[in-house]
Amino acid sequence: MPHFNRDLNDPDLERVSRQLLQSEKMAAIGQLAAGVAHEINNPIGYVVSNLRTLVGYVDAMLKIIDRAEHAESLEELQAMKQRLDYGYIREDVLALLGESEEGIERVKVIISALKDFSHVDEDTFLVADLHHCLDTTLQLMNNELKYRTDVVREYGELPPIECMPSQINQVVLNLLTNAVHALGAGGRISVRTGHDDAMAWFEVEDNADGIPAEHLPRLFEPFFTTKPVGEGTGLGLALSYRIVEKHAGRIEVDSQLGRGSRFRVWLPLEQPAFHQAVHSPSEDA
Repeated sequence: MPHFNRDLNDPDLERVSRQLLQSEKMAAIGQLAAGVAHEINNPIGYVVSNLRTLVGYVDAMLKIIDRAEHAESLEELQAMKQRLDYGYIREDVLALLGESEEGIERVKVIISALKDFSHVDEDTFLVADLHHCLDTTLQLMNNELKYRTDVVREYGELPPIECMPSQINQVVLNLLTNAVHALGAGGRISVRTGHDDAMAWFEVEDNADGIPAEHLPRLFEPFFTTKPVGEGTGLGLALSYRIVEKHAGRIEVDSQLGRGSRFRVWLPLEQPAFHQAVHSPSEDA
C-alpha cells in the first residue's frame, strides 16, 4: 500500500489535513446533489403529469355518475360514456396509477440511499452488508453513470463485515468517480466482491487508458492528481486511504497503460475495537 510522508506530531498539519479532507467529503456530497436532483425530478415530473391527467378523468367519471342518477334511459347514459371515452379512461387510470406508484417507489429508493450515504462523520463500527454499501453509492451515482459508461456488477458471496458504512460509501464514491473521469464517455466499469477467511474485498475496475507507472507510488498523496488543472483536488484517494487505514484494511492498485486500472479495497471481517466495545468483561466472565 503506498505511503506518503507526513509529520504526525505536527498538530497544525494534522488540523489542516482534517479540514481539507472534511471539505473533500462535503464536495463529494455536493457533486452528488445535481445528479440526485435529476433522478428525483424525473419520476416526480411524470407523477405530477399523471395527476393532472387523472384530475380530468375523475371529472369525467363524476359527470357520468351524476348523469346515472338522472338519466331517462340506459341508452342516454351509454351515449354519454361513449362521448367521454369511458372505456379508454378506465384502462388508462390503472396504467397511470401503476406508473405513479413506480415513480414514488423510485424516489423512496433514492432518498433511502441518500440517507445511508449522509452520515459522513459516522465514527462507530456497525455490522453491515458491503453489497448494500456498493448498491447505495451506485444508486446515487446512477444519473452520471448511465449516460457515460456501462457498469457491470460481479458480486460474490459475502458475509457481513464490521465497518463504518457511510465512510465505506465515501471510498466507493471516490473510486467510481475516478473511474468515470478516466473513461470519459463510453467504456466499462466492473464492480466485484469476494472474501477470504479474515477479510472481504471489493474492487472497481475500468478499461480506460491506465495510469503511468511513475504515478502509482504517489496516488494516495494529498493534492496529487493526474487530472487537468481545475478538475480534481487530489484529495479523493487520500481520503479513501485514511478511511481504509482506519478500518485496518488496505488498498491495492493494478494499472497498465492501454488496459485500464483496478483498485481493490480489503477490509477485515471483524474489528477488534468493535468487539472490545460490544463485549464487556462481565459478559466474557
